[in-house]
Amino acid sequence: MAGFGGVVVSDPSLASQLTQKELRYLKTQFDLLKDDSGRITAAGLEHGTSKLGFFQQALTQEEIVGIMKQHDPGFTGGLDFESFLQMYLHLQKIGSPKVIGPHRTSAFLKDATTMLIHTISDSEKKAYVDHINSYLADDSVLDPVLPIDASGGDLFEIVKDGILLCKLINVAAPGTIDERALNIKSRLNPWERVENHKLCLNSAKAVGCSVVNIGTEDLAEGRPHLVLGLISQIVKIQLLSVVNLKQTPELVEVLNDSEEVEELLHLPAEKMLLKWMNFHLKKCGYKKEVTNFSSDVKDGEAYTLLLHALAPESCSLAPLEKDGLERAALLLSQAEKINCKKYLSPKDVVDGSANLNLAFIAHLFHERNGLTLDTSKVAVTFAEMIQDDEQDTREERAFRMWINSLGMDTYLHHLFEDVRDGWVLLEVLDKLNPGCVNWKHANRPPIKMPFKKVENCNQVVDIGKGMKLSLVNVAGNDIVQGNKKLILAFLWQLMRYSMLHVLKKLRLHGKEVSDADILQWTNEKVKRAGRESRMESFKDKSLANGIFFLDLLAAVEPRVVNWNLVTKGETDEDRKQNANYIISVARKLGCSIFLLWDDIVEVRPKMILTLAASIMLWDFSSKSNKATAASAVPELGKKEEANGANGKGV
Repeated sequence: MAGFGGVVVSDPSLASQLTQKELRYLKTQFDLLKDDSGRITAAGLEHGTSKLGFFQQALTQEEIVGIMKQHDPGFTGGLDFESFLQMYLHLQKIGSPKVIGPHRTSAFLKDATTMLIHTISDSEKKAYVDHINSYLADDSVLDPVLPIDASGGDLFEIVKDGILLCKLINVAAPGTIDERALNIKSRLNPWERVENHKLCLNSAKAVGCSVVNIGTEDLAEGRPHLVLGLISQIVKIQLLSVVNLKQTPELVEVLNDSEEVEELLHLPAEKMLLKWMNFHLKKCGYKKEVTNFSSDVKDGEAYTLLLHALAPESCSLAPLEKDGLERAALLLSQAEKINCKKYLSPKDVVDGSANLNLAFIAHLFHERNGLTLDTSKVAVTFAEMIQDDEQDTREERAFRMWINSLGMDTYLHHLFEDVRDGWVLLEVLDKLNPGCVNWKHANRPPIKMPFKKVENCNQVVDIGKGMKLSLVNVAGNDIVQGNKKLILAFLWQLMRYSMLHVLKKLRLHGKEVSDADILQWTNEKVKRAGRESRMESFKDKSLANGIFFLDLLAAVEPRVVNWNLVTKGETDEDRKQNANYIISVARKLGCSIFLLWDDIVEVRPKMILTLAASIMLWDFSSKSNKATAASAVPELGKKEEANGANGKGV
């Protein structure tokens, strides 16, 4: 049966030949190519070759007919999902299959064996292993496995129990995971490992990582490219956490005369880092502008000048007298004198490794930012801006993380600023309701003309109204103008629509699900489990102690709550502990939630509803998966009976 984001295949022999990563990818392609009957026809394959880009070159008609004859021999009307998988495995097996047409073989057929082959960077692996060894050195739980040897595959073995990755998330974003919810012992059974992986992936989403293509099976198998990809995101979040005006107010010094402090509040951390770097380089007389962490720094000149500007007593301009690897080696030896030689090797510099260069510069910023401006002269204005910005911070963060978790091409750094051109909102709508966006009439960023932004936002509003969202007296221009209250209200409706829509599909007969249904379900679930707590509404102040949600979690999965760790919730600290535990237990179960402990303790109705709906969604989804898997068993039984009747049995 599938795990986190898993795909169920009824044929065990077929399922055993594909990983969940491959199954999810192939299911996505199948869904794009299938028709209303749920099968891929010859026309669907032809459409895929010409429109969807699934094949790198168009298949000939003869090739398409040949594929259909081979994998739909009974002419049932097309390929179902499992026939599609068999086709894929067949093409993998033969590599360059027989040419169906007399003259050529399509690129898709040639590339079948390499479609899902990934490589990893040994430099990145070493850099991240060194990071882990440094920041988790004092963790007693990990003491038996640290330090990790970067030369082999030890890292990919150690992550298989999920503990190290959860610990790393807490280093990057302290307090994200209540480690009491972790399964920690010398030998974990498969279920305990899966729970740790679910906790890891759902927590990673909650801090801003994209885990759309990563499942619990991938972590359990220690798949190197996926593990390194996740670690890279976690390390990046940690290193960039202080590169903002709130954590480092001295950054106001990098503003030029024509810029306002408010502009820095909405600048993504990576761009802030480049701005900081160029600020120091300009003072050194460097004529170029560094615009990326790859080609613009690979010659080492900018690094040499930056290090000299930040630490002239230890870092000279001598590296400029050398070239290539020699220059890179010399400048990094100078960085080591000020304890800033991390993540990079000379080869990484000259190769322009973007991830490692970013990590190096972020670490340098953390250790020596070279900013000394007395900010008292802008203190009042700055404080007002921060206070105003924080009024909506919690909801803004929840919606931003939710949108980023959807796996879209665009990554949100600052919600209110990033949605104003309407493009991101169109992407979200298309994710929730595929096909609802008329992309021919959409304007792709960067958009300079204001009326083009209004066109996008008008389409957003029209689609929202078509989805029966409450958008009375709302116009596209309101979004373009950055109306925070309206944007938050709209996104709340989208998040709620997303949850209720999935619940509707999972619920018997596909009936609409209302807030009242969720409330009723939670109370009935707790009551049937023999617990006495109750939720009167999503505003019920008694929810602050956390007991009801712990009862609910135990009701859907009795073994998931350790009652020895639960307090009565009578003091502020006890309520906080219970709330943190609830969030981690829910994520460990498999719930994708984006609220904070404060939201539970303060009983914020919208966030309380998302928590209840997420638990309900997990319960329905779990039952649906079990039913799907169970339905395959009778079919297998019938096949075995038939084989026995034909004398083929044991």
